[in-house]
Amino acid sequence: MKIVVAGAGYAGAVAANRLARKISGAEIAVVNPSSEFVERVRLHELIAGSGIATRPLREVLDDRIELRIAAIEKVGDGALTLLDGKSLEYDKLVYAVGSSNRAPEGTYAVGGLDTARAAHAKLADLAPAATVTVVGGGLTGLEAASEVATERSDLTVRIVSDEFGASLSSGARTRALEVLRGLGVDIVTGTWSPDDSADLTLWAVAGQADTLAARSGLETDSAGRVAVDSCLRSTSNPNVYAIGDSASVPGSRLSCQAALPQGAAAADNLVRELTGKAAKPFSMSFVGQNVSLGRSNAVIQSAHRNDVPTRIWFGGRPGAFFKEQVCRGALWSARTGNALWVRGPR
Repeated sequence: MKIVVAGAGYAGAVAANRLARKISGAEIAVVNPSSEFVERVRLHELIAGSGIATRPLREVLDDRIELRIAAIEKVGDGALTLLDGKSLEYDKLVYAVGSSNRAPEGTYAVGGLDTARAAHAKLADLAPAATVTVVGGGLTGLEAASEVATERSDLTVRIVSDEFGASLSSGARTRALEVLRGLGVDIVTGTWSPDDSADLTLWAVAGQADTLAARSGLETDSAGRVAVDSCLRSTSNPNVYAIGDSASVPGSRLSCQAALPQGAAAADNLVRELTGKAAKPFSMSFVGQNVSLGRSNAVIQSAHRNDVPTRIWFGGRPGAFFKEQVCRGALWSARTGNALWVRGPR
């Protein structure tokens, strides 16, 4: 039995490590274009120079897992065609390639490792009074703007969006914007234009699905994410499970909060399938959202089980401490194959 996990982000890593722990006698391989494990929740730290966001992937994966560094050209029936022309056969595939980080020319996507590194190098070379524009008012944008403003108080930092912190409650949103203003960030309501004269532009808009699934003939949704059944199996190929940002899971959103339990659940269902047991429908509830606002500040927002924010939130240094533990917990899950989550309402 040959099991291949395509992609080694949070979802892929937790699935691979869980499979290695639960299955004996099977060959398990991970194919990933990079030899590094990327903590995407820390990429804004890498850009600002306040932290690191990578570690060797080999250190994250179980020793029993074969690691293949390669990009995938196509997903075939029983084999992957790699960009180098070679192939990798599989009996079961866990598709976890994540989302792409395309950004307009001249901007740097916050969510991509290569672009984050390039943005860090450019930021380090900026002279005092230079301007940095962050495009996107979601949590990624808020984190990027506050991190850069904290680490480079000599720069002019602005954030541009039609709305800011829309997924937060009114009180939490107000607090986050107060912190940004306190750091000197200009909050610009409106649409970003390519004519913006910033010395560095960070693109903090949600990533899109990779085109690999669609061009491989897997059934996808309108956004290009793999269509899955309630047990996270591809609706067009029963030998493929799809998880994380690349899967169209009803009621989910792009986040490691969703990716980790999906990876664990897909691994468990694959084990059940191989041992002749019935797969279990995936079910989870969101519990909240966390946004760091520099190394010593954050906003922690609680949520109802349907992901609607409650009026309960907290911030400041306790929030920053909490957010750090969440980030460390995500890495722990990826390394161990363990994931904790609240099941969805019946």
